[in-house]
Amino acid sequence: MSRPLQARRLEGIDKNIWVEFVKLAATYSKVNLGQGFPDFPAPDFLTEALTRALGGGNHMLHQYTRAFGHPALVKVLAQFFEKLLGRDLDPMTNVMVTVGAYQALFCCFQALVDEGDEVIIIEPFFDCYEPMVKMAGGTPVFVPLRPVFSREELGLIAELCVKHDVLCISDEVYEWLVYDGKQHIRIASLQGMWDRTVIVGSAGKTFSATGWKVGWVVGPDRLLQHLRTVHQNSVYHCATIAQEAVAQGFQRELTLYGKPESYFVQLPKELQQKRDWLVQSLDDLGMKPIIPEGTYFLVADISPFKSDVPDAPDSDEPYDYRFTKWMVKNKGLAAIPLSAFYSEAHKNNYTNFIRFCFAKVR
Repeated sequence: MSRPLQARRLEGIDKNIWVEFVKLAATYSKVNLGQGFPDFPAPDFLTEALTRALGGGNHMLHQYTRAFGHPALVKVLAQFFEKLLGRDLDPMTNVMVTVGAYQALFCCFQALVDEGDEVIIIEPFFDCYEPMVKMAGGTPVFVPLRPVFSREELGLIAELCVKHDVLCISDEVYEWLVYDGKQHIRIASLQGMWDRTVIVGSAGKTFSATGWKVGWVVGPDRLLQHLRTVHQNSVYHCATIAQEAVAQGFQRELTLYGKPESYFVQLPKELQQKRDWLVQSLDDLGMKPIIPEGTYFLVADISPFKSDVPDAPDSDEPYDYRFTKWMVKNKGLAAIPLSAFYSEAHKNNYTNFIRFCFAKVR
């Protein structure tokens, strides 16, 4: 018998929830609150920056730029994160630009996870974490998150990382989307964590332009040097024009840092209003929303609907999958089943919840 065509590292990771549910939403939905992207425009200052970059006369912006990040972008990112982390950063060694946060994560796992390494993944998790860990040869270890996640718990995680010499990959793409007067705490700013943390960021989430696919990693050179090796041997670099425009966007925000007219101040206020409107709407429908303090996702308990959409004990499909499919086909409202973001061992404990994205025009 001939050997399988695919590499062994792809075994068991071919399923992807987005293929099925994006198709369902495209077929049936009148309102799509499933996928995590805004349907409102990126800010004018960002699109104007892109227009200037395209037609501004600098023909070199249409060519390759520095592989590990357009100089203008890594410079302003370093300046920005110096403020946020309270330390000096070298733009050439402490910042690397990637093709979205997705490629940043891929570089992290490929560069820092070795065959047989255990990788702790907090649930619910972005669905690419598990297959990326497995493709790197690692073994995922899943820890479910309770509804509350406090500064004290984050501090305990930092202490454990230091005590056991553990590296931390910190996905912070929603760092500016924080509500109710709360503040985002960067784990790299805690004692002992800078030297062992890689921060992952996203211009797509930061500036509401997910299709631009500009992301970055920030961290110590001792870690980023290995990410650079993966990066240069995979995508090489991302679009020069997009990096130039994002750099100009960050330059504007650096000038307006902390001021009311800053986009980083205005956007969470707008999204908090959208969150509160969706909370009220779901309450009116009889669902039980869990009010988030950040991101643009909201989880709702659908257990009150079990009399309307009964469970099927003989079905292999989790209840949240069945309910979500019923809802989009019969009500035209698309969402995502929450258990998709849990491991096989734990997903059956979370089948009464679905996830909505409220970064939408209403």
